[in-house]
Amino acid sequence: MKTKISPEQQKYVHNIRKKQILIRLYQLLLFVGFIILWEYTAKHGIINSFIFSCPSKLFATFLSMLKDGSLIHHIFITLYETLAGFAIVIIGSLLIATLFWWNETLSKVLEPYLVILNSLPKSALAPVLIVWLGSNKTTIIVCACSVAIFGSILNIYTGFVNVENDKLKLIKTLKGTRFQCLKLVVLPSNVPNIISVMKVNIGLCLVGVVIGEFLAAREGLGYLIIYGSQTFKMGNVLLSILILCVIAMFLYMILQKIEKKLSGYF
Repeated sequence: MKTKISPEQQKYVHNIRKKQILIRLYQLLLFVGFIILWEYTAKHGIINSFIFSCPSKLFATFLSMLKDGSLIHHIFITLYETLAGFAIVIIGSLLIATLFWWNETLSKVLEPYLVILNSLPKSALAPVLIVWLGSNKTTIIVCACSVAIFGSILNIYTGFVNVENDKLKLIKTLKGTRFQCLKLVVLPSNVPNIISVMKVNIGLCLVGVVIGEFLAAREGLGYLIIYGSQTFKMGNVLLSILILCVIAMFLYMILQKIEKKLSGYF
């Protein structure tokens, strides 16, 4: 049986949809206006097109690199390193946070060290990692992990210890084990928090990969940026930055879709 919607509700839904369409339209107009202004100022010498490039040059560079296959290769390398680092961060964070929740003494001993490591500028670790691990993909993935994992552990662990105590007491009263507390209460209650941590970490891992590629790579978008800046190929630099923005947005949107799918279950 279908529920009838009142005229007031229909009007309210219509206004919300209209507002969303207007917001998207304003966003599109702002973007198009920026591109037109950038192209105009570069073509008429208001800004230096050699330093700032322009949309038409970026498009030409995009087509050229797409044609020779180099762009796809660099995107794939950066994407692979980002996803590998992201997977390690999430799995490692969940395991370590679970271990801390299981053993309170261990968490109290190690938590201050995690706070210190999380506060450390991660770019300072990159040269050390190169010396230890060499100039390869492993170093870049470890660099990506180092940017995100410490904060991720702390956030997930905080969510674990802030679970409603009444639910845990109920399971213990019914002679439930600690593993059952974890399985039935702690993990399900923290799914929204874990998804939020993932949404933050995907961007941090991408940042870590780019930092690593600046110092220890011969391929990837980070390498294109640093090589382009050294050889004054600003088209390569700006194109790589734009592609990184698109990748970050795409990965975030995927996690947002996953969050919406799971929101009905938790």
